[in-house]
Amino acid sequence: MSTPTPPITVEAPHVDEALITYTHVIYALHAFAVLIGISAAHTIVGSFIGGLPSIIAVIMNYARRSATRGTFLESHFRWQIRTFWYALLWAVVIVVASAPFMLILIGFGFAIVGLWALGIWIAYRVIRGWLALRDRRPMYV
Repeated sequence: MSTPTPPITVEAPHVDEALITYTHVIYALHAFAVLIGISAAHTIVGSFIGGLPSIIAVIMNYARRSATRGTFLESHFRWQIRTFWYALLWAVVIVVASAPFMLILIGFGFAIVGLWALGIWIAYRVIRGWLALRDRRPMYV
């Protein structure tokens, strides 16, 4: 009889607690931008892609991105960066697609519905990402 071999376990790389806190700050900045969009005369989309909190957050992502390589935080940084750039891309697409129809007023409705849906998507991604970070889970796209 042969003895069973123990399962092979792969250790996750050690993650600096300061970098985890840094990532929490980035999510907090994005969440603050969403809250500004909800509570002020701005839209969530406008506050998120044009507001100082999210712009600072994305700059922070790029500044420390290399420090997260090989850790679960790398997926969070990718998630945060993609959320910002895809929000910007979709906002441009919504505005450009609705612009030709502004003369017949249907474009305004299309833009409002599109930007509202995009705002919900942004809030969802910020919440989902921050909850996963709290649980120290990577983000799967």
